[in-house]
Amino acid sequence: MNQVTIQVPATSANLGPGFDTFGCAWNLYAKITLTLLPENVLEITGCDAAFCGKDNLVYQAYCHTLEKMGVSAQQGLHIHIDSQIPVCRGLGSSAALLAAGALGANALFGSPFSIAQILAVTNELEGHPDNLAPALYGGLAASLTEMGVPITRKFPVAMGWKFLTLVPDFTLSTTLARSVLPQQVSRADSIFNTAHGVMVLRALADGDAELLKIAMQDKIHQNYRKSLIPDYDIIQQMVEEAGGVFAMSGAGPTLLAISKSDALQKALEEKLPQNTQAHWRILPLQIDDEGAKICL
Repeated sequence: MNQVTIQVPATSANLGPGFDTFGCAWNLYAKITLTLLPENVLEITGCDAAFCGKDNLVYQAYCHTLEKMGVSAQQGLHIHIDSQIPVCRGLGSSAALLAAGALGANALFGSPFSIAQILAVTNELEGHPDNLAPALYGGLAASLTEMGVPITRKFPVAMGWKFLTLVPDFTLSTTLARSVLPQQVSRADSIFNTAHGVMVLRALADGDAELLKIAMQDKIHQNYRKSLIPDYDIIQQMVEEAGGVFAMSGAGPTLLAISKSDALQKALEEKLPQNTQAHWRILPLQIDDEGAKICL
């Protein structure tokens, strides 16, 4: 095999109280094709010129995976990126590229690594598996890291949920979003998030909208980050007044609205343009339960 195409879903991490722990995969995809070249050259197409060098995340993950496999990275490589996932919007675009690079390297050189090993390899680059786990496994996933090794389990999600991502026309770097977080949190806030996080998983599994409204509260990251997102408070008010559940997608600026009714989308389509500073695109999504895969 000298060419492979990997499809990886977008993801929303955190889901309110599940900071750096929860993540969910969506039916919005990046497709990355890796082609071995006879010469020791690197070619990257499908993205801005600024990302066409050796610091490209696909290439970084590709090389890191080959190193872990004990394979030389001297052979030439062409990478083509065809991605629907908005960049720097809190929808896991970086995790998708890392997953694709690692899976591509694995497929091109005999597939010696399992998905669990691919998660471990990419987590060394990303630093936390909240986006990587659902990107690789699909669905709703919760993860922890034990002795440097990520451990992931998928959780069921009941039928009938309506998921809306609200994607703005501005970006927010993860570095900036992390810089505003406190170095320490109180014991009370830690207990609050642990309890609420457990209930988020239960509510999503049971289809319990009333429990989800209570459980989705967070005291670890969203209150610190919301000042970086224009319209945050007004959108939260709109979502909750329309009966929906509100959260930040990852580190933002994309916001997530969840409901059991189509009325939430209709209300937001009517009110968002009239009441917000930025332009927000409403993107209805469904859960992708397959995760990353090789396109045949």
